[in-house]
Formats: sequence, C-alpha cells, structure tokens
Amino acid sequence: MTATSSTLLIGWGQRDITPDQTVIITGQFYPRVSEGVLDPLSVSALAIESNHQGQKDYVIFATFDLVAIPDSFRTLVREQIKALLPEIDGRKVILHATHTHTGPEVRYEEDDLQFLSGNTLFERTGVELDVEDPRVTALKIARQGAQAIADAWNSRKPGGISFGLTHATVGYNRRVCYYNGPAVMYGQTNHPDFSHIEAGADTTVNLLYTWDDQNKLTGVAINLACPSQMRENMYQLSADYWCETRQELRRRLGEKLNIISLNAPSGDVVPPKRMTDLNYRAEQRMLELQGRTGCEEIAHRIADAVTRILPVMDKVIERDLPLVNQNHELELPRRTLSQQDVDDALALADKLMAEYDTLIAAINADPSVKQRDPHWYVKPSSAYRRSKWNREVARRYEKQKTSPTIKIVSNVVRLGQLAFATNPFEYYTDYGQQIKVQSKAIQTFLIQHVGSGTYLPTERAVKGGSYGALPASTPIGPDGGRLLAQWTIQTINALFPEA
Repeated sequence: MTATSSTLLIGWGQRDITPDQTVIITGQFYPRVSEGVLDPLSVSALAIESNHQGQKDYVIFATFDLVAIPDSFRTLVREQIKALLPEIDGRKVILHATHTHTGPEVRYEEDDLQFLSGNTLFERTGVELDVEDPRVTALKIARQGAQAIADAWNSRKPGGISFGLTHATVGYNRRVCYYNGPAVMYGQTNHPDFSHIEAGADTTVNLLYTWDDQNKLTGVAINLACPSQMRENMYQLSADYWCETRQELRRRLGEKLNIISLNAPSGDVVPPKRMTDLNYRAEQRMLELQGRTGCEEIAHRIADAVTRILPVMDKVIERDLPLVNQNHELELPRRTLSQQDVDDALALADKLMAEYDTLIAAINADPSVKQRDPHWYVKPSSAYRRSKWNREVARRYEKQKTSPTIKIVSNVVRLGQLAFATNPFEYYTDYGQQIKVQSKAIQTFLIQHVGSGTYLPTERAVKGGSYGALPASTPIGPDGGRLLAQWTIQTINALFPEA
C-alpha cells in the first residue's frame, strides 16, 4: 500500500493547562498552596482512525499533567467534547494522568475509588486557604483538554504508525522489606535489618511512532512503568520529569515533535530519588559528574530509548490496520474488611484528630504564625486528612455488606498487532507483567491512572503491610487485582482470534 492510499488517519493536539490562579497542588495528604510555576503543564492528544476493509473505528488518547482523572473531571471533559465534536463517542476517548504530584487539584466529588471527606475545601482540608476552588480549576482544564482533543481530531490526515520495544531504567520499587518488621514504603535500604526490595521494576519502554504521508515523523507515544514523582513535595507547579523529557526529545528530533506519555502499571514504583534505590549514592555521584538533575537524567534515558530504535522504525511503517476500540464496565470485589481493620483504623483516626485539634488550638492562640510560616497549614491538614482517611474504613466496612463490588471502566483496543488496555488504579507492577506475558498481541501497552486512582496491591504487599497496601488506601484488594488481570488478558486475546 502506498502512503497516499493509507486507511489510517492520524492527528495530534496539545494545549497548556497551567493554572493562572493560586491553586492547591495535590498528591500528598496535606494540600500545598501553589507558589509559582516551575515549568508548564500540558494536555497532549493523539487521534487515530481506521477504515480497514470498510470497518471504521477510532481511539483518542489524551494525557494530562495531573495526579488522577476523577469521574467528575471525566464528565466535564466529555461534556466539552460533546459541544465541540458531537460526532465523537466520549467512551472512545481515553483520558489519562501522568500522576504528577505537582499538578493542580481537580477532584471535588467522591466516587467509589477516592475519598475527599467533604463537599467544601475546608471540610476536606480542615483549614481555610485562599485558593481557587478546585471546581473552577477542573472546568478550566477540562475545556483545554477538550480543545486539545478537538485539535487532534480535526487535524487527522493520512498517515502511518510503527511500533517497537526497548528498555530504560526509570522506575524503582519503593517497598523495602526487613528481616524484622513490616515492609516500609520509602524504607531505608541501609538499615541493618534490610532484607530485600519487595518486587522488581518493569524497564520496558513501549513506543508507538506516527508518520505523515511523506514518511516524516510526527510524534511518539511512550508507555513506561513509572509515575511522575521526582518533585512530589514541591510547592511549585511542574510536569515533573516529563517536562525535561519533552524538551530533550524535541531538542533531538525537532521542536514540532508531538509527544504523549502513557503510564504503565507501577503502583509500587517511583523514580530513583530515594534510598530505595540500592545504588543511590553512586547515582548521585554520576549526576554530579554529568551536571544533570534527576529529571534531566530520566529525560536522557527515555530520549535514548526513543532514538535507539528509531533508525529501524521508518522501515516498518504500516498504513492499513484494523482498529477496534471497546469500552467495558466490570465489577470488582471490594477489599474485604474485618472488624479488627475498623477498630485499628478508628483508633488511629481518633489519635490523629486529637493531634489536629491541638495544632489548630495553637494556631488560634497565636495567629501570627500564619505570617511567620507560609506552610503553617501543612501539619494540621495532614493530621486532619489522615484522620478522615482512616475513618473511611468504617464506612467501607458497612458498605461491603450491601454493595460487595465496585464498578470500573476499561478500554481495550486493538491496533494491528498492538493491544492497549486501561485501568483506573495505581496498579502494582506484578499485574502488568502477568497481563503482558499472556497477551496474544505482539506488543501490549497497559495504561493506568485512567481514573481516580488508589492503590491496587498484590497479596505479598498486603502481607507486608505499609502505606499503599493498608485497608485505608485500597478499596480493591489482591483478589480484585488478579481478577482484573485475568479479565484484561481474556478481553485482549478475544480481539486476536487468529493468534
């Protein structure tokens, strides 16, 4: 097939979503009032439409520099898409978050997979903050997201894709195990009782390159297993390491290169910035020798991966491929909670609320602390939110009696010999590996954070304990995680009957 007779139509779009007002930066228990912009936040969109043998279908990926895609935000984006593109089925649009911990808060309503502890900002944080209402922030970003999606859809032109796999070490498992005691997220590996890191990391980099009708590279989709958490405690807005990665790729491949990132299952993984990296001191020395920041080092690793296989990618461009985009709803069992789980959580909640009351009383007795310390709200709001978070265990315990499952949504897509499958969780790496090795597709792109998030741990993580595997942080447990993996494998493979 010649380039001019392509049955694939491909379009790209990008918009700036950097807030223009003071907002809450989210990603920790405590809110952070934004103190400026370190680097811009964006939404990138990729639209692919196929008319293979008269069978039409399409998929649109849209990645936001946000911590999550809550249900309420997805609804806002779909409403905006419907106004701009009434012909588009919102269920075929995959909204994804890079999981940056230095992006604005867009969550303002509870759903089954997240807990906000109130309808107002004060009810959710326990403190009064002079920031833009997250509802307003969410609507602004939803409008820009819909515009990026419309840009991608309206710019569709005949084109082609090629795909390949390579490796880059970007994420490291953050759960540290000891001979005596529970596992610890972000534990110290130089402790005398250190035993091992709980699980491995997935170094796979799945790459999808897009080309125009003259075989010119137009963009790349990058699927790797590591959330954007290099700058997770900062008070400035940032796209995290994806900012430097985009800059480095455009430096090498042209300023007009389109880039979209797709975060693979990595709920127990972070970038190399903690003692959980066994080579931490040696890594720091190499950064100093090369004159790079941690984000710049990651950018070079990813850019090296993208360019390493690029010389062979223009030799395998495909322009006539089947595309099937299925949107499914499925029920997953809630994590089964015991009365002991409730008792333990409530005891901790009471202790934390007492801590909050003490901190607030001290601030009320000396209001000048708010002028002396710009982060005066951190400790009380952290205690408040963790208290409410633990108290939620009791509510979930009652809910499991009448509603033992939680509904989630997943898209499973076939594009030629590629498969894509989404989930809304911080899905532990083991599950991603289980799916990929049993998928009939030649290459499988798995995308997490297509929803409001929350951890979905493995059985060994639950046995190990610690944040990310506790009852309070996991509405769905390991049985649901395995069920989701098995369902994903079956659904992908049903799209490849010839394999």
